[in-house]
Amino acid sequence: MSVMSPATAKAESPIEVVSEFEKRKRLNRRVSRGLVAPALIFSIALTQIPFVVTIIFSTLNWNQLRPDDIHFAGLQNYIEVFTGGDFLPALWATVTITASSVILSLVFGLLLAVLLDRKFRGRAIARTLAITPFLVMPAAAALLWKWSILDVNVGMLNWGLGLIGIDPIAWNTDLPVATIIMLLTWQYTPFFMLILLAGLQSQNREVLEAASVDGAGAITTFRFMTIPHMRQYAEIATLLGTVMLVQVFDPIAIMTKGTGGTKTLSYLLYERAFIGLDIGQAAAFGVITVIVTIGIATVALRTMFKVFVEGGVK
Repeated sequence: MSVMSPATAKAESPIEVVSEFEKRKRLNRRVSRGLVAPALIFSIALTQIPFVVTIIFSTLNWNQLRPDDIHFAGLQNYIEVFTGGDFLPALWATVTITASSVILSLVFGLLLAVLLDRKFRGRAIARTLAITPFLVMPAAAALLWKWSILDVNVGMLNWGLGLIGIDPIAWNTDLPVATIIMLLTWQYTPFFMLILLAGLQSQNREVLEAASVDGAGAITTFRFMTIPHMRQYAEIATLLGTVMLVQVFDPIAIMTKGTGGTKTLSYLLYERAFIGLDIGQAAAFGVITVIVTIGIATVALRTMFKVFVEGGVK
């Protein structure tokens, strides 16, 4: 008869089992971090190094009209930005255009998402057509709206207004802010719709059917079940949409040239860099634009979704 050695006969204690588990857990954590590290380092280098360089440029007195006269200016560029007469109007234009476009895109995107979430013949074609505006290049979309839709003489919108007896409207000159908001809403509504549609399709259908069996109507179900479920998707759409819309440049440059209250921070930065050729002040505007973007996105997330609560809308 064979005799078992003490090492094999002795069972592992619970402490040793837990210790081994913790070692494997730490090893898996280190492996996971090691796999993610290259992408993280590349992302930091790609985004933060240019931003640091921009901050450095913002402290220099550097104008391309005097390329040999470059010297340290400290905070002088920032002082000129805040004390000049262009910053506050540009900030107001940025907030107005961005907030209005985000709110309208969110509302219309939700309506389209609800409609396209239903089953009907030709739904795939309808979804493809609905996202088409977002696929159009911003410059091409601006030219399309400026000449084909909003032109005072040959624009389709004025032609339609003429059929009901309304005089043509010079949209680009008489209503420039409304013109930019209409274009941005048209172009970014599909982006909001895609995110919200994904949220609608992730709902538990069994729960919705149970609510229907219990006597909850469509409006009640949407108010107390769908809207709370959609909160995180609406927040993501608003955050990403705000970041993209606050940087919009093409429609303003093509349609209004920054006139009529449409000179946003992005367009003002363009003027300083490529018209005034003031690299230092343009860099200062760039840094401030980043801060404003973060601020607008934060305010949007904290204020626009106070209506969303776990139990529904109060």
